[in-house]
Amino acid sequence: MGLLDKLTGWLGLKKKEVNVLCLGLDNSGKTTIINQLKPPNTQAQEIVPTIGFNIEKFKSSSLSFTVFDMSGQSRYRNLWEHYYKESHAIIFVIDSSDKLRMVVAKEELDTLLNHEDIHSKRIPVLFFANKMDLQDAMSSVKVSQMLCLENIKDKPWHICASNAIKGEGLQEGLDWLQDHLKTMNM
Repeated sequence: MGLLDKLTGWLGLKKKEVNVLCLGLDNSGKTTIINQLKPPNTQAQEIVPTIGFNIEKFKSSSLSFTVFDMSGQSRYRNLWEHYYKESHAIIFVIDSSDKLRMVVAKEELDTLLNHEDIHSKRIPVLFFANKMDLQDAMSSVKVSQMLCLENIKDKPWHICASNAIKGEGLQEGLDWLQDHLKTMNM
């Protein structure tokens, strides 16, 4: 670490680096959300399904994010747990119009929250009830009820209604996440 790095860290000018896992079932909108959070000049014009995972980096006013955009396809979900230890926060994306797979989303969320590397950590969990623009989308309150989020007592959590394609609801979620990450000791 150079003198300049030490000085900026000491003065509080250096951005805190955080690792965030972006999880959820396939086709829930994870990659589109991450793409919308990046600066406009670095956003992809076309989004394709994630195979394995992607790593995206972007900065906010006070944090430097490294986001692990994990595939939600069933054959790749077992990869998620390899990234739990180093994560500082979780973004869990739900397709609020996919009522049939809400049970699967809840099972995956329960498995995640009960994993030994997550269960003992008090890390913030941000939920995006995505695809609110679709006619058959459930409200964020209904999604919260179906996932039994009120049972999460040992971690700060927040749910936002979102439309990833238009970017609606994303800034609210990112602001909440930043507020919780800034106060954490890492």
